[in-house]
Amino acid sequence: MLNASAIDCIERVRLGFAASVTPKCRPSVPPKGTFVVLDGRMLAFGAICSPGTSSNIGHSQELEVNFVDNFTCKGWRIRGTTSVLRRGSAAFDAFYPQSQAFWVDLAGRINAIVALYKDKFAQMYP
Repeated sequence: MLNASAIDCIERVRLGFAASVTPKCRPSVPPKGTFVVLDGRMLAFGAICSPGTSSNIGHSQELEVNFVDNFTCKGWRIRGTTSVLRRGSAAFDAFYPQSQAFWVDLAGRINAIVALYKDKFAQMYP
């Protein structure tokens, strides 16, 4: 379960660094600025222009995301498995109406929603 500090950071900052692995086993760690907490065990981000991340997740569903709160100098690592809900799918259509409230102006640009089901959670200290 995510703790209140982690949830507060994610909802305030929204920026997480999503670490995945390419098909050639190289690391890829792009920033994603649309993270939302769905519940204590699941996060999601809107894939706006994420062909590399989407391809990597297709190769391996594992993802680790790091969030850093610059004001408190604390960070959180969340690791888990993903599901990609592509625009036009029933799962996307079911989730999309509530995503509009999270992402406001960006909602129309989202091509897929990547859901992360938490397996591990750890707090990092600088």
